[in-house]
Amino acid sequence: MNVFKLSFKNLFARPMRSVLTVTMLTMGVALASLLILVGNALDDSFKKNIRGIDMVVGAKGSPLQLILSAIYQIDSPTGNISLAEARKLAKNPQIKETIELSFGDSYKGRRIVGTSQKYVALYDGSMADGILWEKPFEAVVGAQVSQEFDLKTGDEFYSAHGVDGMGHDHEEHPFTVVGVLNTSGSVLDKLILTAPESIWEVHADADHDSSATPEITAMLVKFRSKMGIMTLPRVVNQQTSMQAALPAIEVNRLFELFGVAISTLQIVALVIMLLGAVSVFVSMVNALKDRAFEMALMRSMGASRSQIFGMILLEALMLGIIGTVLGLILSHIGIAFLNTYANEQFGINVSIWALDPLEWLLITATIVLCIFAALLPSITTIKMDVSKILSRYEN
Repeated sequence: MNVFKLSFKNLFARPMRSVLTVTMLTMGVALASLLILVGNALDDSFKKNIRGIDMVVGAKGSPLQLILSAIYQIDSPTGNISLAEARKLAKNPQIKETIELSFGDSYKGRRIVGTSQKYVALYDGSMADGILWEKPFEAVVGAQVSQEFDLKTGDEFYSAHGVDGMGHDHEEHPFTVVGVLNTSGSVLDKLILTAPESIWEVHADADHDSSATPEITAMLVKFRSKMGIMTLPRVVNQQTSMQAALPAIEVNRLFELFGVAISTLQIVALVIMLLGAVSVFVSMVNALKDRAFEMALMRSMGASRSQIFGMILLEALMLGIIGTVLGLILSHIGIAFLNTYANEQFGINVSIWALDPLEWLLITATIVLCIFAALLPSITTIKMDVSKILSRYEN
């Protein structure tokens, strides 16, 4: 007796019941897989971009806004700070290294950041073509910017006022692309980098309300030791006109905000998967009732208890595998659509087709859940009274 063939035919003998069970499992697995992929991508992206940055100094305002704008480039800056005051702070013996950032202009929605070459080194950036900027109005474009706008070494472009690209163009100050960065999977990919003097000179025109004293938007700080993290932020916040924000703390707060939504969706996914398991259980129980005579007849024709037992478990296993595979395919197709938006807006890259280790755990858990759901109905086949069932149907 071919148990596998019989189990496969039994699934299609009652298609509506099987489709309902598979649908429940598919939706549960798809949602759980989607949460795993998105959660890991967010975690990796946020941690990667704050690597090597202990503190961010900027204008007074929201600490989270300062972190999002200065590190992740996904929010409006809190304002500008005095370059002189920032450099005075940089001389503090507890500070090992600083990187100054100047915002204010953009190109077609992509931010132009005035900074030093240390900013590229911070994210292990490398050149795909050309060289790093040396003089004002020389620009190096990120890999994503280069692909999106077909910018290459030697091209010229004009910046627009504002970080959203909606302001007027500064046609009197053309930028020249001198280099293109390799893809790094960091914020570098979606930025245009130049010397800070480029930003200052553009905004030094009479039609801008700008102070004669040079200003920067933010300063990234790395401490010599953990002692600096404990003392210096309080000093900056209380004794200067600037604000100090700690990336690790603010990112944790951000994940706490995300955590509520993610936890809710995880509960929903778990409930759907449990309903799928219940559906497997009900399906197997109903199958035993509907096919009691068939199984008794199989037993009378020589089928062993273990073969009948295995047939029921195999049906549940097939349902679990089909639901899991369809769920994973659905989640990864969804990620493929989301990936473009997430990459463009937040610089987040989600692995589309590679299976995450947690997804392997999800696969195992789903299949085991289905087998356990079918275990009780399968055990009842062992205690089946063959003669009683056959006599009942004969009468």
